Amino acid sequence: MDLPEATTQSFIVKIWLEETAEETGRARWRGYITHVPSGERRHLKDLGDITAFIVPYLEQMGVKLTLILGRRRWLKWQK
Repeated sequence: MDLPEATTQSFIVKIWLEETAEETGRARWRGYITHVPSGERRHLKDLGDITAFIVPYLEQMGVKLTLILGRRRWLKWQK
């Protein structure tokens, strides 16, 4: 099943654990994310950088992230 390009985004994410919590008291993740269609790549210093990279592409597609992120926070609060 082929998806229309206007509603599809592709990313490659490569992450690795640079330092473990046992070594430094907290885990440190590193990596990079690549937007496949454009080839744009960003190095990651934190797993939250993945979201920061993807959000603009979703907003260009018309996704209302304030609603999605708000629901996500609410669901976490309910646990």
